[in-house]
Amino acid sequence: MFIFKLAFRNILGAGLRTWLNVVALSFSFVAIIFLQGIYTGMNDQVEQATVDAFYGGGQFWQRSYDPYDPLTLDDAHALLPKELNALVQSDQATPILIRQAAIYPEGRFRTILLKGIDPLQKVLSVPSILLMDGQGTIPALIGSRMAKSTGLHKGDELTIQWRDVHGTFDARTVRIIAVVKTSVQEIDNGQVWIPLDQLQSLSAMPGHATIVVLRPSISPPGISSGWEFKSLEYLLQDIHTAVRSKRISASIFYIVLLFLAMLAIFDTQVLSIFRRRKEMGTLMALGMTRANIIELFTLEGALHGIFAAFVAALYGIPLLGYVAKTGWELPGAADAVGFAIGEKLFPTYSVALVAGTTALVLLVTTVVSFLPTRRIAKLKPTDALRGKMS
Repeated sequence: MFIFKLAFRNILGAGLRTWLNVVALSFSFVAIIFLQGIYTGMNDQVEQATVDAFYGGGQFWQRSYDPYDPLTLDDAHALLPKELNALVQSDQATPILIRQAAIYPEGRFRTILLKGIDPLQKVLSVPSILLMDGQGTIPALIGSRMAKSTGLHKGDELTIQWRDVHGTFDARTVRIIAVVKTSVQEIDNGQVWIPLDQLQSLSAMPGHATIVVLRPSISPPGISSGWEFKSLEYLLQDIHTAVRSKRISASIFYIVLLFLAMLAIFDTQVLSIFRRRKEMGTLMALGMTRANIIELFTLEGALHGIFAAFVAALYGIPLLGYVAKTGWELPGAADAVGFAIGEKLFPTYSVALVAGTTALVLLVTTVVSFLPTRRIAKLKPTDALRGKMS
């Protein structure tokens, strides 16, 4: 307790030098927690939006379906087995038929994915109910990104061409019922949605589907062959990998922040040991051991981290709380990064994040404070009293 009181008095007695170090170190606290919260919030926000709009509680894929190979779509369709059909009838799952197609907006050619979905489905957040308003033509939904890239608007008519189950090309005119603003690109870019029964009829595939999306919290039934279940862990692995890579790249920034703060503390410790040689000699002459003096100087350095944590809390809690509540508005260019983020990003801060960051900074501060004190182990009281270092 005596050493702690002495260290506390010495650290306060250093005045402006102490508080400059504390403020610099507090910036590291807040910046690390802020950025980690940004990436955690990004992961949670993207994951929730994608699950609600397209992944549901997992998906059953027809065995030939490969989302990264559009050439598989010709064969990626089959009748629903009785287990999946029972879930569809009870609104616990919804089937989606996917066909490769081409559109001709304003005379230009563009390949797309033509997707059929039940307008009355209640599994996904896609506003498929709008497809009930056909008014004599095939109704279609597109996303805002799709509308922007093609120049299409609500009420426009569009020619779509595809091949049916026999390989015969067919074409129809559809009318854009609505342009849906969504942050989930899996249901937007390069995609046109029409009623499932109409796509099945036009493709000569009655009752067929490419994927079946389960409602969240529904346990997947066992199916012997023809369909493969893809869990959320599998479906979201690309998102998790992308966020993880961004965390790793951000760690360079953390290292730079910590390095600058630790360099200031290291220099302070070296200068303090050099200037307080006579004080150390006096303490040793009064009976304090070298280990006690090392402990004293190490504790003084560690107190910088403790003070910095309190200072960071004073302005960090209101600042980070405000950002978490109101969100961080993203620039328009962020819409092209491929994440379902939306117009605002809401950081997520957990107790584990704050405690882990605090523990890391305090540990590094303590280690950096200890390194310059190793010379004290060889210090002789007589040399210290004369202002010399052994």
